[in-house]
Amino acid sequence: MHGWTGCVLRVDLSTGAIGREELNPDWARDFVGGRGIGARYLWQEVDPQVDALAPENKLIFATGPLTGTNASCGSRYMVVTKGPLTGCITTSNSGGHWGPELKFAGYDLLILEGRAERPVYLWIFDDVVELRPAEHLWGTGVFDSEDAIRRETGIPGTSVACIGPAGENLVRYAAILNDKFRAAGRSGVGAVMGSKNLKGIAVRGTGAVSVADPSALMAAQWAQKQVLSEAPLTSEGLPAYGTLALMNVINEHGALPTRNYREAQFEEAEAISGEELAQTRLAANKACFACTIACGRVSRISEEGRARYTLNTSPRNWKHATEGPEYENAWSLGADCGVADLDAILKANTICNDLGLDPISLGATIAAAMELYEGGVLSEEQTGMPLPFGSGDALVALSEATGYRRGFGDDLAEGSKRMGEKYGHPEVFMGVKGQEFPAYDPRALQGMGLGYATSNRGACHLRAYTVAAEVVGEPEPMDPRATEGKAQLAVDMQNISTAVDAAGLCVFLTFGNTLSDLTPLVAAATGIAYDDDALVRAGERIWNLERLWNLRAGIDPSEDKLPKRMLEDAIPAGPARGEVSRLAEMLPEYYAVRGWSPDGRPDAAKLAELGLG
Repeated sequence: MHGWTGCVLRVDLSTGAIGREELNPDWARDFVGGRGIGARYLWQEVDPQVDALAPENKLIFATGPLTGTNASCGSRYMVVTKGPLTGCITTSNSGGHWGPELKFAGYDLLILEGRAERPVYLWIFDDVVELRPAEHLWGTGVFDSEDAIRRETGIPGTSVACIGPAGENLVRYAAILNDKFRAAGRSGVGAVMGSKNLKGIAVRGTGAVSVADPSALMAAQWAQKQVLSEAPLTSEGLPAYGTLALMNVINEHGALPTRNYREAQFEEAEAISGEELAQTRLAANKACFACTIACGRVSRISEEGRARYTLNTSPRNWKHATEGPEYENAWSLGADCGVADLDAILKANTICNDLGLDPISLGATIAAAMELYEGGVLSEEQTGMPLPFGSGDALVALSEATGYRRGFGDDLAEGSKRMGEKYGHPEVFMGVKGQEFPAYDPRALQGMGLGYATSNRGACHLRAYTVAAEVVGEPEPMDPRATEGKAQLAVDMQNISTAVDAAGLCVFLTFGNTLSDLTPLVAAATGIAYDDDALVRAGERIWNLERLWNLRAGIDPSEDKLPKRMLEDAIPAGPARGEVSRLAEMLPEYYAVRGWSPDGRPDAAKLAELGLG
């Protein structure tokens, strides 16, 4: 095979058995790789009704045919499993160097099943694959764990993916971190890894990715990179400010959720913006493997912040250099909590990286708790501290408490849906299918509301980033307040982003590249005559398979909904004043564009058309 290695590595943690098998070539062709091939194996092997934290659930690490190639941003891998936060199929994406190393070692997929009796980590060095004891690392943060595992392997260039205490403690939105700061972040994949007593996976490969037509791939790569070098967002915006460039832009559009979505503009957005970070905290840019954009931020807490957060309680507090925050993280830990202290946000984000937490769900859950506190539902005795909106000290303290499930952190570790239900106020949950919203108000951006409601893994911005059209004007401008055309936009973006995930590429490429720039890469790597239509159809096939998996898991189409606040409580002020989400206008059209039944189920004809019947 070309593009793919053709090999699946399977590890049974219960017995210690390690085996290799041939990648199903038909599945590879039809589902491409990454998110697609991972979903196909999960569909084949895991009962959707299984408890996400039971040994019967499987954890699949899947690369794409372009992972490890010189295609710009060919760094991505997907973690596919049943998510403990949502009960849905979850496909969590990460970059850095770990995915390419798995390919260089000779594997397209790593399938982990069962549960180890005691903590272990997995060591992969080409054909050498072994489980090693990790009891001495249990309870240790990501930063120190990764350093320790790398030292123990003794092999330069080893890349490590591991969990922190949050994953060990089964926090429902625990993440898997690789290369210390790159995260498969959402839906609780780290908790699934923790439930298996698997601390980490270290991998080093000395091989290369075999491609079908090296000359054609090289030509396609140069063409792709030329387009990226000329596109404003990929050549200027993201390199200069990272994704945090969006903070002021979204705020100016009146679409920046603030104080648990009670408002849609943050009066202090400038203080936590990409411009502020670049001027006062930025040390350097950082890129993932083969990336020509370098949107990563290496940042330093200010002198004042160092004095405030250099505590003697943990070695992690002695480190002032960190990475991030991304826009979503700065929003959730910042505007959503009413916090304008950039040092507090940097500190909380660093804690998330070290303890292995998803900052989006963490910040959103703290924001929901702040609303309950200010409403008199939660007392200081219950929370362990004052918890008003705007408290950076509470943000930092509760980030740590949540990772260890200490005190009120034990409630926060369940996510805002379960936390709100426990205290009798489910209305504070701002999300879909159990997963918290990211950083765009669906009342101000109608397309995002539809994308959130229909996402297969719960609320997600990356599945259908309608912000591109509604705010940035790419590929063409669309009125953010209008509902017309948003169903087709959401379906198109969902299919395309799914295909990009399957190929092993970063979705940020779509800020410059079109599908026509990427299709030649996949075709040249694999030797299969993919065209734009074939890749879009693959994305549609994967999307429908994920939908089927959720239906079997008991996720009814009635869950394609938004919270009452988004549907009935109008934005109180700003450019989008008076707006609510008009999801009801868009959802029937969405189902029709998808070719599904009026109640949101793929019918037999659609499944047969996609080869899923």
